[in-house]
Amino acid sequence: MCANHFQILKNEDVPLDGLAGKSVSIIGYGNQGKAHALNLRDSGLDVVIGARNPDKAREDGFTVRSIADSSSSELVIIALPDEIQKNIYTKDIAPNLIQGATLGFIHGFAIHFGQIDPPAGIGVVMVAPKGPGITVRQKYLEGSGVLTLLAVERENSTQTARELALGWAAGIGSSRLGVLESTFKNETETDLFGEQSIIVGGLATLIQASYETLVDGGYPPELAYIECCHEVKQVADIIHERGIAEMMKAISNTAEMGAYEAMDLLDDEHLRNKLRTLLNNVQDGSFAKRLVKNEIHNKREELRNHEIEKVGKEIRSVMHQDDD
Repeated sequence: MCANHFQILKNEDVPLDGLAGKSVSIIGYGNQGKAHALNLRDSGLDVVIGARNPDKAREDGFTVRSIADSSSSELVIIALPDEIQKNIYTKDIAPNLIQGATLGFIHGFAIHFGQIDPPAGIGVVMVAPKGPGITVRQKYLEGSGVLTLLAVERENSTQTARELALGWAAGIGSSRLGVLESTFKNETETDLFGEQSIIVGGLATLIQASYETLVDGGYPPELAYIECCHEVKQVADIIHERGIAEMMKAISNTAEMGAYEAMDLLDDEHLRNKLRTLLNNVQDGSFAKRLVKNEIHNKREELRNHEIEKVGKEIRSVMHQDDD
């Protein structure tokens, strides 16, 4: 399936040479920005950081400038939260872009949804690791890398945007594992849907709802946490390494047969309609508009105060004693 839809590049197909002697700036020094900056530097490249809060970048030994002053490099990588990219780009980045520069994105959101529309002659590329910044850094230090999506939305006036993107992917270590050709549209829409439907939203909802069902049924909260939250990682690790079918093979017959019963019960038209709604909201841009307008209620504090968090903290303190 992948062979029909993706071109997978690695090693000599992803040369670092495209960034040799080029000026590189990273705007933003959060989880992804920091990981990309450290990996690129360890790959022998000079990187300038432009950040709203520059202290951490200075502590890590980087040259730090204002966002405006950092925007005059040949490759300007934007590693800012999606919802603020438009304002910072308009105010500080766009007026300082040099002729033939290339803008780099770690996620396609701002370009795909028209938040940023660079002028003609400016390259637009994306290098999107399929993992959090901490993993991008950890895998690099281990001599490996994170699978990464690469897209060239627009070439620059000197036709070097793709070379810069390949060099960037190589510099963060992704050439060691694999770089998949994609598009801004496909990366953005699948990423947003996956985060909402399963990776974050769906998973958190199932964990919490299952926990509450057991507790409401009179079972000890500690057992409810272990069954509905703690063991998730163990199963997810097997799926990650071997796939769903092999995971089923690795668990008990009782667990496997129970899973098939649950799959038939849970996967109904109601669930599919909810998933289609999530996808439609991503595709039509309505989720993006609500995000940018800050119309989505932040539930972090509500989640932090849920009983599962208090019970989980106690269980984890016991489970992780051997890590001390």
